[in-house]
Amino acid sequence: MERRTALGVIGVMAAGLVTGVACAPRRRLVTSAARGVVADSSGALFGRLDGIDRMARIALSSTVDAAPLSATARFRIDEQGGRQALVRGTGGEQWRIEQRRGLLRVAGEGDDATPWRQGPFVARPAATDGFVQYAGKRYRGELWFTATESGVMVVNRLPVEDYLRGVVPLELGTRQGIDRAALEAQAVAARSYSYIRVPSNSAIEPASGWHMVATVTNQVYGGVEAEHPLVNQAIDSTTGLVLRYAGLTVDAPYCSSCGGRTASPRDAWRDAREEPYLQPVDDMDPATGRPFCDLSPRNHWTEELSEGQLTEAVRRALEAQGAQRPQTSAVRGITVAERTTSGRVGALVFRTDRGDVTVRARDVRAVLRDARGAILSSTYFSVEREARGGGGQLTGLTLRGNGNGHGVGMCQWGAIGRARAGQDARTILRHYYPGTVVGFAD
Repeated sequence: MERRTALGVIGVMAAGLVTGVACAPRRRLVTSAARGVVADSSGALFGRLDGIDRMARIALSSTVDAAPLSATARFRIDEQGGRQALVRGTGGEQWRIEQRRGLLRVAGEGDDATPWRQGPFVARPAATDGFVQYAGKRYRGELWFTATESGVMVVNRLPVEDYLRGVVPLELGTRQGIDRAALEAQAVAARSYSYIRVPSNSAIEPASGWHMVATVTNQVYGGVEAEHPLVNQAIDSTTGLVLRYAGLTVDAPYCSSCGGRTASPRDAWRDAREEPYLQPVDDMDPATGRPFCDLSPRNHWTEELSEGQLTEAVRRALEAQGAQRPQTSAVRGITVAERTTSGRVGALVFRTDRGDVTVRARDVRAVLRDARGAILSSTYFSVEREARGGGGQLTGLTLRGNGNGHGVGMCQWGAIGRARAGQDARTILRHYYPGTVVGFAD
C-alpha cells in the first residue's frame, strides 16, 4: 500500500464468496445469439452472494478494449445484476466483453456474440467451487463489466473477508509459520483500511463503480492466485476484527519498512489530517539496538542521481508548484532545509542558476525519481556526496537512506521482526497504532 486514497480510475473488479443455490422454479433455457450458448430465461441466479459480510468492489482495469473472460466451472453472464440472462457457460470457454459507443456485448469464438446492450454485465460462477476468470486470473465472487469512455471497466465484487485473502499475501509477502502474528496484524490492519472505504450497507453503490483499486494506490490485490493456506488461517482467526480508537473503526495505513521510526501523515501526504493513533513511534529492538525492520532488504539504501536526473527533478518540482512548461535550470546545490519530528526530510532546497526551488516532504519522493521512473524509497535520507563540474553545477548526487515506503502506521517488516521476537498480533498493533484496541466493527 502506498497511498491512503485512490488517485483515479484504473478499472477492474474483485470477486465475492459464492454460496449454495436456493430452491428455485424450473428453468426454461433458451439459446442465445452466441452459437451453442444457453441462457436462463427466468433470470434466476445460479448462485447467491452471502449478504452477511461487507461487499467490496475492487477495480482491476478501466481501459481495456475487450475484457477476456472465462471460468473454472459452470458460470453465467447477466445484464444489470440478473434482470436479463445473456450467457451460460460450462467453464473453459474463452469469451470477451466488448464495448462500442457505450454499449457492451459478449463475444465468443468466430462471429458468435450477443446483441449490444447497455450493461453492466455480471459474470458469476454457478457452483461454490468455481471461479470466474479475467485475463487468466481466478477471482472469487462476481466480475462486473461496465462501458466507459476509454474502454471496459472490470470490477471484482466480493466479501471483504475473501478480498483479504488476495491482499495479505501480497502486502506482507511472508509464508512462514513463525510470522503468524505479523500475518494476523496485517489482516486486522488491512480489514480496518477496507472497512473505512466499504460501507456496511452493500446496497450503496459508489458513484465511481468501485471502492478500491487493486494496486499500491490502495492495497495490492491478486485474487485467488495470490492465496496461501497459512495466510488464510491468519485471516480466518481474526475474522471481523478491526482497529478501533475512541469507539470508532480507524483508517490503518501501513508501509514496507520504516527505517527505525514511523512517520506522521503530514510527513507523507498533501493535506493529510493528523490522527492521535498515527503519531511517530520508535521501532528499535532493545535486544539488538537495531530496527526491527532490519530484516528488510530495502531498509538501507543508496541512490545515485545524475546531472540530467537532477535537472529533471527541478522541472518536476516546478510543475508540482503549478509552473507551466518550466525552463531547465542547472543545479548548483541541494540542501535539506527542514526535518520532520520523525527525522525525515521535511523540505529540500535546490539551488539553481534561476533561483532556489523548495520541495516539501509530500513531493520529495516523486520529484527524486530514478532513471526508470520509480519514486524514491523514502524521505528518511541524507545527502551523502555531491559531484561538481568545472562551472560549479552539480554533476551527480548520492543519497543514503533508511526505510521503504511512506513510513506511516504499521511497519510491515517491523511487524515480522516483532513476531519473530515473540510478540503477538495485538501487541504489534498497539505499538504501531498507539491508543487503539482490537475489536469488532459496529
